[in-house]
Amino acid sequence: MRMHPGIENKLPIPVTYITGVLTVLSVSPLDEDHSSLKAVVGHSSWRLFEAHNLSSSLELLQKHDVSVVLCERDLLPGTYIDLLEHIIAKPNAPSLIVASRLADDRLWAEALNLGAWDVLAKPFHRSEVLRSVKSGWQRWHDQSEGRNRQKMTATGT
Repeated sequence: MRMHPGIENKLPIPVTYITGVLTVLSVSPLDEDHSSLKAVVGHSSWRLFEAHNLSSSLELLQKHDVSVVLCERDLLPGTYIDLLEHIIAKPNAPSLIVASRLADDRLWAEALNLGAWDVLAKPFHRSEVLRSVKSGWQRWHDQSEGRNRQKMTATGT
């Protein structure tokens, strides 16, 4: 297995992915959230997109193949749930990670039951962000590979 450059505690990346880049969409009305995330992943070759609200995040998701979305719980107007409903409908749905200063058991239960991948407490801790984003990418990648295998089997290739 090959390793993807720039990721601490490197995940094994299948050779078929080497040409790709881990893409993260940061969705928050707060500039400090985007700055904190940049500080965590700025050393890597990850591609980071930023959106300040639901509509701009949906536009970016239409234009770019995003593997992980890190979203503030409250988007004003709306919440992460509104974004999650759009994401779940996508054929190659990214993993959604909810971020909140109030990351309590209630939010965990709600988010995971609705289909989010993870919940992160703010302020961000570097190791937790890296762990969560990498595991979210791994889930997205495994599902993508599974869909590709199904297509190949269905077409007989």
